[in-house]
Amino acid sequence: MPKGPNQKLKLLYLMRYLLRESDEKHPVTVAQMIAELDRLGVSAERKSIYDDLEALRLYGLDIVQERGQTTTYYVGERDFELPELKLLVDSIQSSKFITEKKTLSLIKKLESLASVHDAQLLERQLYVRGRVKSMNESVYYNVDEISGAISRDRAIRFKYYEITPDKQRRYRRGGAFYTVSPYALIWDDENYYMLAWEAESGSLRHYRVDKMAQIAALEQPREGGEAFRALDMSQYSQRVFGMFAGEPQRVKLRFASHLAGAVVDRFGRETMLVGDGDEHFTVTLELVVSPQFFAWLYGFGTEAEILSPPALRREAAERARAIAGLYESEK
Repeated sequence: MPKGPNQKLKLLYLMRYLLRESDEKHPVTVAQMIAELDRLGVSAERKSIYDDLEALRLYGLDIVQERGQTTTYYVGERDFELPELKLLVDSIQSSKFITEKKTLSLIKKLESLASVHDAQLLERQLYVRGRVKSMNESVYYNVDEISGAISRDRAIRFKYYEITPDKQRRYRRGGAFYTVSPYALIWDDENYYMLAWEAESGSLRHYRVDKMAQIAALEQPREGGEAFRALDMSQYSQRVFGMFAGEPQRVKLRFASHLAGAVVDRFGRETMLVGDGDEHFTVTLELVVSPQFFAWLYGFGTEAEILSPPALRREAAERARAIAGLYESEK
């Protein structure tokens, strides 16, 4: 049989067809493979298909053969199983820092890693439209620019903004550029942050990646390496609330016993919980105290209490009184 112009692509076409069209619930026959190749302008005989299937097995593709009235084939184990793809899809959907447009684009790429039949199952689980998402379409490229600067040991510059009540950007520092030395990207509380050394303040600071604009790597090398290396990054995000910068301090807290799970979830399984009577326990932690810390603590109402240091207890009381004051008079 004469070879067509696409004959050299035969093995690639066959692999693509098996990956896209076959799975355990949807096996395909040799006749279907031949028909697909013919549609693409590639001639094939049954014997050559058997040889091609064996070549793909040797290459590493998990081709499973099922014998019955008709022998069928499908791709078994893949780089990503369906539950793994569902997990990744859920993570992307729930990420506020990824825009709706980029979310749909990324999920479409993930679907290409499954058969068309499993991809339909992923499609049915999409809940993107209407969710709270970033309005900054460039966040995806900001991450790439920051990662590149970190790998090249270079400082970056950018403009930083906040959203006004009329949903417009208002640049901080009057629109002047920030120049910092980036060291890490941290995903915390559904937001993406950059941890960077700011020479002006002489400290490590956090910046929301989706609030950065006009970002660019510079040729100047990074500063602040010693401060970053002194951090224990495995514990850093546990003791910093809402990525607010500040000096850590030793804080002793008391919780109702049934909140043990919430404390372990927040600070890790290695956190030492010390019994305090039959209904409470205490925990002593190195924390960066911020408004987000108080918001987290107040969420437990009277079942969580700061025991020390005394100055922090007083600050907690003052904040609570200020909040209560908002509701003491009728509007």
